[in-house]
Amino acid sequence: MKRRQFLQAAGLGAAASALAAPAIAQSMPELKWRLTASWPKSLDTLFGGADIFAKAVAEATDNKFQIQTFAAGEIVPALQALDAAANGTVEIAHTASYYYFGKDPTFGLGTSISFGPNQRINQGWFINGGGGELLNEFYKKYNVIMLLAGNTGCQMGGWFRKEIKSVNDLKGLKFRIGGFPGKVIAKLGGVPQLLGGADIYPALEKGVIDAAEWVGPYDDEKLGFYKIAKYYYTPGWWEGGSMLGAFINLDKWNALPKSYQTILRNAAAYANDWMIAKYDELNPPALRRLIANGAQLRAFSPEIMEACWKAAQELHDEIAKTNASFKKVYESMQAFQGAAYPWFRVAELNYDSFMIRKLS
Repeated sequence: MKRRQFLQAAGLGAAASALAAPAIAQSMPELKWRLTASWPKSLDTLFGGADIFAKAVAEATDNKFQIQTFAAGEIVPALQALDAAANGTVEIAHTASYYYFGKDPTFGLGTSISFGPNQRINQGWFINGGGGELLNEFYKKYNVIMLLAGNTGCQMGGWFRKEIKSVNDLKGLKFRIGGFPGKVIAKLGGVPQLLGGADIYPALEKGVIDAAEWVGPYDDEKLGFYKIAKYYYTPGWWEGGSMLGAFINLDKWNALPKSYQTILRNAAAYANDWMIAKYDELNPPALRRLIANGAQLRAFSPEIMEACWKAAQELHDEIAKTNASFKKVYESMQAFQGAAYPWFRVAELNYDSFMIRKLS
């Protein structure tokens, strides 16, 4: 290349760089957002998911996009997190959709429903089965968009002061249970109570409630339930694989550059993977410790499981008849779940059953 041509090309390159730099800078604005979670900081799995999400966003943007995380009660109470995001008090809420079922039962489907999908099936439905699109079509009415940002896996059935041997033992039982699965318990004569994580222990200790469910061994151990209610039941049929979300104010989301939207999606996906892996790491040794400290492991009887299944199906059918949003999302979830479990029975169940016999 002749010297004159080289200089001309170099000049054009410099000019292009000068033009490109401001464009890039404009697409990467400096933002400081706030996230309120429904969890206390002591729960390093749940609140840890919110923290992991925020840190991933900061790292991906060289700290140009910073999200400050707040625990339940620091800005708003645990069960008002989504409202705070919707009305712009904060930009993001890390929470469980089913806490807000009182607004509309459809919110329950964004976390879990009684006898709903396990973690793998829920995630498949949300990401590739149309579930995410259907839920966000619904959430748009509340000025938020949900990014999948956590999952607890199958939960435990909770802590009880007395053994629950039959359906009759549920009658009059004051039971802390999240979401509208409480309505299933109510159908069977129980008295459901919805409390944030930090409020459960004192309520159980004072006898305000007789039983409580939260998540599983690791979180339950941290919250100390085994000290005051020794019977630990399985499974949590109301939470086969509970999805948690980063609920972002829709106006704030729409105003973001596309690159930032992609970064938020990727950070949420990372938090989702991190959380389920964290529970799989921490729950097994926590269960052993709980049993060593006196927890009495019990399984709900077939009679109780069948009665709860029947009551749940009746409840879901009743809601679907009068709520078009619930019906649309519920039927999609049910179809995906119904198609998935036969495959799980062929491969996963057979393999896991064999390995459990060998290694347990």
